Amino acid sequence: MKKLASDYLVYDEVTGKYHEDPEQVVRDDVEKHYWLNVARTVLKDWRLYLMLVPMLLVFLFWRYFPMYELLGCFKIYDANTDVADQAYSGFTYFIELFRGDTPISIEFWRAFRNTFVISFYGLLFGFPMPIIIALFFNEIKSNIARSVYQVLTYLPKFMSTVVMTTLITMLVRQSSGTVGIQMGVISNLLYQLGLITKEVGDAGLLNNPGFFRAIYQISGIWETAGYDSIVFFAAIIAISPTSYEAAQIDGANKMAQMRYVVLPSILSTVVIMLITRIGSLLNVGYEKVMLLYNESTYITADVVSTFANRTGIESTNAAVLQGISSSAEILNNIVGMLLVIGANTIARKASDVSLY
Repeated sequence: MKKLASDYLVYDEVTGKYHEDPEQVVRDDVEKHYWLNVARTVLKDWRLYLMLVPMLLVFLFWRYFPMYELLGCFKIYDANTDVADQAYSGFTYFIELFRGDTPISIEFWRAFRNTFVISFYGLLFGFPMPIIIALFFNEIKSNIARSVYQVLTYLPKFMSTVVMTTLITMLVRQSSGTVGIQMGVISNLLYQLGLITKEVGDAGLLNNPGFFRAIYQISGIWETAGYDSIVFFAAIIAISPTSYEAAQIDGANKMAQMRYVVLPSILSTVVIMLITRIGSLLNVGYEKVMLLYNESTYITADVVSTFANRTGIESTNAAVLQGISSSAEILNNIVGMLLVIGANTIARKASDVSLY
């Protein structure tokens, strides 16, 4: 607490009097009228803030309100009773998952391992592809040709998951001699190249656990790489032309310009996108996996989201398995949150670029 005038007033040696510091006067005025300035800004740009309302409602109804049901992880499930009124079960469901010697626990850790492996492969092979595509787009001089290539690469993103998985299934389908159905185009190509045997092709690649992850990753890159390149391409075209001119004067060729001009200029965008990608590392969507996998590929295809769906919805013993499935999702999300915090901390210390 300031007690003396000299603590917040400035002494004028000419007049011998104290007066307020002009900068402090401005700071006090801004602090005093802070909310008034906020209200004026909102009224001035009310159309922009009105556009935020649908997004806020989506987050409110589909993100925050469902959190109330997370209490089910600590309650004994009863379909006829509100979750707040259900009997308290403590950490029973979490202990059941961590035991490691029960069938449900073994399935959970298998699904957790598959989730991490599939997501890691997606980060390793899928994350660099949009950057590479954006670099290629930047080198295309014809605007018409670039527009055509961009539309072709963006198109798979706008296909529904059902259409995408149906197309994948047709490309790698098994053969059936009884009705004259031949193996899929991709399966037949791999067989002709000697990469798979005829028995594997006839059985279907999606029925072989060893091929599921590769099919999932390759189809994922095909589906999303072009659309995800938009962010990186926008960062590339924002680079000043003078940077390229300076590099050319120094004798840099195209590869050198990419290395010393383009990549350093988009590094902050790459770091931010990498942090967000790591945050969703364990959030493998169940829709695509559920439409592609079957019982014969559970060993490599079953992830936490499909495990939770199978145990919580398709099971008959709902009183126990509802809580277990919710607990599995909670553990998965907690690990994802820790990954975001860790990746953000490392990025901030290593490159001074972070998400927050």
